[in-house]
Amino acid sequence: MGLFRKAGYYLSLGSRSYNPELDDPEIACTLIRAQEIPRYVQDGLMDAGLTGHDWICENEASVVEVAELLYSKVARRPVRWVLAVPEDSPIRSPRDLEGKRIATEVVNVTRQFLEQHGVQAIVEFSWGATEAKPPTLADAVVEVTETGASLRANGLREVTTVLESTPRFIASEAAWADPWRRRKIEDIVLMLQGALAAEGKVGLMMNMHRADLDAVLAILPALKRPTISSLSDAEWVAVNTIVDESVVHQIMPKLKEAGAQGIVEYPLNKIIE
Repeated sequence: MGLFRKAGYYLSLGSRSYNPELDDPEIACTLIRAQEIPRYVQDGLMDAGLTGHDWICENEASVVEVAELLYSKVARRPVRWVLAVPEDSPIRSPRDLEGKRIATEVVNVTRQFLEQHGVQAIVEFSWGATEAKPPTLADAVVEVTETGASLRANGLREVTTVLESTPRFIASEAAWADPWRRRKIEDIVLMLQGALAAEGKVGLMMNMHRADLDAVLAILPALKRPTISSLSDAEWVAVNTIVDESVVHQIMPKLKEAGAQGIVEYPLNKIIE
């Protein structure tokens, strides 16, 4: 919801409601678990949705993947479904799973993985607390992780990665074939991508003597090329650029030392390439 707001869509949601109100009368929005969205979109009950590549695979859903939206609570990188076992387990590779019991939420993905390795094992759906099941209730798990911290905290070690997943904006084939709905979907995706592109970046504006311009530009890690504008005084110019927020504290003193004045940092909501 924060991403949609940053993209320019105002959402409001009551404490007991699953239907956010959107300030676009042409969009009806419903909160549904990511696991279910591919199936509802495939069946045409929803025109579009946000879900993970993993749940598209798990549902074996026939949908249009409009865009990848690389977004994560921890880092802007894919999450991984990994095969994990207790630290002292003799299992070292997928071949060692023959006849073993595996607990997971992605049953279809795990079965497909085992088929690829020519292994037969018992794959059980896990309703939760999957990391706690080995070694008593399962020999291994296939569980999702971003950093591996939860697995290690539960005494598990990774054997191999089963699937990498990132968020996807998907559409039903019927909606994608309809010109009006497709244009609406493309507009939403464009604004969401713009909001994601702006995360972790800020704008910088500054003035300087024209003679100091080259020294200042050598310091700036510009997104492409900074915007350089002439001021009323022909000896002065203004520079406007976009930089990673993480480097601002490093380059601002250098910019001032190089001759930049009136340096202003400002937040960004969207960057549209």
